[in-house]
Amino acid sequence: MNLFDQYYEFLIAENEKYNLTSITNCEEVKIKHFEDSLAVQKAVDLSKVETLCDIGSGAGFPGIPLKIIHPDLKVTIIEPSKKRSTFLNNLVLLLKLKDVIIINDRAEDWIKKNKVSFDVVVARAVSQLCILSELCLPYVKVGGLFIAMKGDHYQEEVEEGQWAIKTLGGKLIDIILYDLSMDYGKRSLIVIRKDHHTDVKYPRPFHQIKNKPLLNGGKRWEK
Repeated sequence: MNLFDQYYEFLIAENEKYNLTSITNCEEVKIKHFEDSLAVQKAVDLSKVETLCDIGSGAGFPGIPLKIIHPDLKVTIIEPSKKRSTFLNNLVLLLKLKDVIIINDRAEDWIKKNKVSFDVVVARAVSQLCILSELCLPYVKVGGLFIAMKGDHYQEEVEEGQWAIKTLGGKLIDIILYDLSMDYGKRSLIVIRKDHHTDVKYPRPFHQIKNKPLLNGGKRWEK
């Protein structure tokens, strides 16, 4: 709890400088950020996981809270914003966390230069699942998991994302629904297992991923 308190205090102190979160109330941060991050444990037993990658982490969610609870977990965070990467590096030093690597790069670019894979990849991002899958599934080991953290309006995304998931070597195996404490909202975990290697042509450059996502028939995503 002391580490989470330090995390909150540092987040608020640095928030204006780095534009980290619009949520600053202590109770809301602890529920909407910390508690929500730890919900990943509903999908996988992290005590049996060696490596985890958090893509598009922002202020460190969910990667840093999961590392605090599972200190033996080797965590890699990929964050494209230089400012937020600086904040994350300073946070890791403040909390004295070991085996945490902060990568300041775009997910679709870094993997082309570093052929790495992870047991579990998580993303708590606003991108549609068909886009997020192309950014994340290439990083997952065969047999590993990609966990997309979503709100309660996930059904359309899952339906639209099935083609991308299959194309990238994944299979949807579970959807876990849960409620945050104090009626702060409903959330979902979309759990995808990596069954086959992803073709080396993925991920594509981001403008292609965004403008022509992997939808059945190749149609652009329209909300």
